[in-house]
Amino acid sequence: MITLKVIGLTVLALFVSGLLIGGSHIVLEHTNDMEFCTSCHSMQINFEEYKETIHYKNPSGVRATCADCHVPKPLGAKLWAKLVAAKDVYHELVGTIDNKEKFEARRWQMANRVWEKMQETDSRECRSCHNKEAMDLMEQDKMARKKHEDMASKGKTCIDCHKGIAHEEPDEPEENEES
Repeated sequence: MITLKVIGLTVLALFVSGLLIGGSHIVLEHTNDMEFCTSCHSMQINFEEYKETIHYKNPSGVRATCADCHVPKPLGAKLWAKLVAAKDVYHELVGTIDNKEKFEARRWQMANRVWEKMQETDSRECRSCHNKEAMDLMEQDKMARKKHEDMASKGKTCIDCHKGIAHEEPDEPEENEES
């Protein structure tokens, strides 16, 4: 026999669970917002570069945001990406990347982490908008068409050819000759 106390506790637990899930969803969505992403000083560098790319302004009027390229759609991968991204906030707060010079000094390392992730996921975030099957290869120039046709058979993914498409591609640091 179910008592009123058990029913009340169940309703309360469901209500609290709903608040937690709803609140988590609101926080996740807020942290995907372009304004939130670019609120750190160091991300202003990336934002200014991005505004000069086809992902920001183009003939079709479709705009990719920070989250479109850097945040996976599946929940588990999204939560992991948010956890990993917390290190960027940390480095901004402690001053590791809080100005252009410091940011540029670490840019090669940061870019390589993003590129490695994109290679590991077969450029999953790119493919959420760019679908090879939907490409009109005949509208592409000869070299692009050939590379897109050969992409899968050669084990290539989007980022292998399109580094620097939304942000300036950093120069590889020169090796220290004394070491």
